[in-house]
Amino acid sequence: MLYLASRSPRRTELLARLDRPFQALDLDVPEVRAAGETALDYVQRVAADKARAGLARVADDPHAVVLGSDTEVLLDGEVFGKPLDAADAAAMLRRLSGRTHQVATAVALVAAGREQGVLVVSEVSFIDLDEAAIAAYVATGEPMGKAGAYAIQGGAERYIRHLAGSYSDVMGLPLQQTEQLLLAFESKGVARV
Repeated sequence: MLYLASRSPRRTELLARLDRPFQALDLDVPEVRAAGETALDYVQRVAADKARAGLARVADDPHAVVLGSDTEVLLDGEVFGKPLDAADAAAMLRRLSGRTHQVATAVALVAAGREQGVLVVSEVSFIDLDEAAIAAYVATGEPMGKAGAYAIQGGAERYIRHLAGSYSDVMGLPLQQTEQLLLAFESKGVARV
């Protein structure tokens, strides 16, 4: 059985597009960057931590395969996680305004005695945002709970000048790479997940 170690409705929606039965697990895994940990190492570790925590939760299922994923927005080596409040969201959007940043999503698959993962990095370029646009977008509430304080699939799409990479990566789960990871996992002796 495939399990998704995520409370994200976007990830649940995206994984459903791969036409595989799965069950979502409601987990609370700490997302704190360690001292000296690079941004890309951080996103990969958090995805693996989520998958391992999920596997521990469903330890009674000997056929469990757990998918953990983490998405972060990166600018100048800094990780832009979920905003703490509206002021934090506005500050993030000001920094992203008129610039190109990276969105990194790590996907980890874990089963008894096996782990495999993939990292996908896309580049997103924002137009210049004025204070009125930032305030209006923050007022919608959409930036809350989203890495980098925006949702590409929502109102922020109007601010994106260019995307180089995977649209679903920026949403929170790169579908093409996730499908390939699942197929590779199956080909190495795990029953279809």
